[in-house]
Amino acid sequence: MAEREQVRPLAPSIDRPSSDEDDTTLHRTSPARTKFIKWWACPLAFLLLLAIIIIVLIFTVFHVKDPDIRMNGVKITKLELVNTLTPKPGANMSLIADVSVKNPNVASFRYSNTTTSLFYHGIMVGEARGPPGRAKAKRTIRMNVSIDVITDRIVSNPDFRTDFVSGLLTMTSFSRVPGQVKILNLFKKHIVVKMNCTTTFNISTQGIQEQSCKRKVKI
Repeated sequence: MAEREQVRPLAPSIDRPSSDEDDTTLHRTSPARTKFIKWWACPLAFLLLLAIIIIVLIFTVFHVKDPDIRMNGVKITKLELVNTLTPKPGANMSLIADVSVKNPNVASFRYSNTTTSLFYHGIMVGEARGPPGRAKAKRTIRMNVSIDVITDRIVSNPDFRTDFVSGLLTMTSFSRVPGQVKILNLFKKHIVVKMNCTTTFNISTQGIQEQSCKRKVKI
């Protein structure tokens, strides 16, 4: 008889999870993890957004800008040098300088005593001091600074005769306004605003012939 073929029993079948079942098992989130995300993800996102807003405000709205000082004009209230090279006894020259300080910040600019000095060919011939004050946010404050000029120092200057003959008297002024800008008690900036002006006066008309100013801010 022909040898019978040996028949081997089939191996028992093993149930294997499908690929879909694998993905579901891998991506299944436990209740503890869901709770963790719920309680911490939102606060972290809020803090991140708050930090971004604060940074943007620091560089935009809360950025401390430099105040702007301007010399709007100078008015002569007294000038007793006309038609004479020798001043009368007690003769004097008085000036009123119209100075403004513009505050571009969202907080007030507080300044201490202001000083304005007047020079004639490098010699100080007058000085005025102003009281402390405050320039409100986005506002401009104007000050009238009265300066009494020492005419003896002008007349005794070697250059006075030449200036008198020309009818023009050129002087330089130096104004200094120290102060501080404080925003929300967090952002502070100490500022000293300075301004140099050169003004030419007409002796005959007692008016301003020409004027130029340069401003500088020191932090």
